[in-house]
Amino acid sequence: MTSKDLPPSTAPFFPNVFFYNQFCAKPNWPSATTNLSGQVAIITGGNRGLGLECASQLLSLHLSHLILAVRSIGKGEAAAAKLRAIHPTSTIEVWPLDMSSNESIQSFAKRVKDDLSRLDIAILNAGIRQAEFTINPSTGHEETIQVNYLSTMLLAILLFPSLKTKSPKGVPGRLTIVSAALSLVPSLPTVKDAPFLKLFDRPDTFHGNAIYCMSKLLAHAFLYKLVDYVAAEDVIVNLADPAFVRGTDLARGSSGYAKTGLAVFGALTGRTVKVGASTFVDAAVLKGKESHGCFLMSWRVEPFNASLYTPEGRQSIEQLWRETMDELEFAGARRILETL
Repeated sequence: MTSKDLPPSTAPFFPNVFFYNQFCAKPNWPSATTNLSGQVAIITGGNRGLGLECASQLLSLHLSHLILAVRSIGKGEAAAAKLRAIHPTSTIEVWPLDMSSNESIQSFAKRVKDDLSRLDIAILNAGIRQAEFTINPSTGHEETIQVNYLSTMLLAILLFPSLKTKSPKGVPGRLTIVSAALSLVPSLPTVKDAPFLKLFDRPDTFHGNAIYCMSKLLAHAFLYKLVDYVAAEDVIVNLADPAFVRGTDLARGSSGYAKTGLAVFGALTGRTVKVGASTFVDAAVLKGKESHGCFLMSWRVEPFNASLYTPEGRQSIEQLWRETMDELEFAGARRILETL
């Protein structure tokens, strides 16, 4: 069953969902026969943390060509050099991508279209978590919503045509968007609060953790509608939650006691980076068409956020879809999806 078809979960996030994810779930590792030879993959934010570990795991499966899409070319090349030393037979490139810039995203997608003869996998891992309210100067939207939601959905839409046409005939392309179990905590705004995107741009309602959770929930709502346009035979698209992982940049947007507390909490309860990144490999390589349009948590298809299943939630999904399509009209997002 897909996430849409599953009944909404009634289990509280703390302690039930969190405890299961951190202490009970068992990783689904690739078999010895899993072989990505000849395949091409893109990982955004692939120069550190979960993205870098995911890159390493894909290369260990004999991936032939890897593109690290990063904001800092210098840091990307440093990461690529380490990977090349371990996997000298694979082609590893570093391409610039700034997820806070629509122009950069469009340029990246055009380069994919123009320069790659093949593309099998795209893992959209890049994201932010901020403690301070910041408006993106080029779009006017709150930065967490811009990067984690609007920019990520824009990149996904722009990559769909390449994933469809540049994967081998009869084999769907794969696109995995990194999610978070915390997306299960908030509820979608109701239509009486519309327009939604402007709602998140207000400094008086900003809270770093809350807006991060909301940015991940919006991806649930978008994917719920997206599968009406993207067929599993063309591109398998899903969301993957790595769970709470120690030793990553999770606390980067925090400071003081909050940052220290997250570090200690992570050391006590967090998954290793290796286990966390394995959820991306599972979603983008091991899972099949049954995962299309689904939220994957602890290597299993799970329900979306419970608020999506109510009549009010369905109205909110439609409202968010309209606003998002209008916001991305400059890039022809609606036309791309309608002609995919």
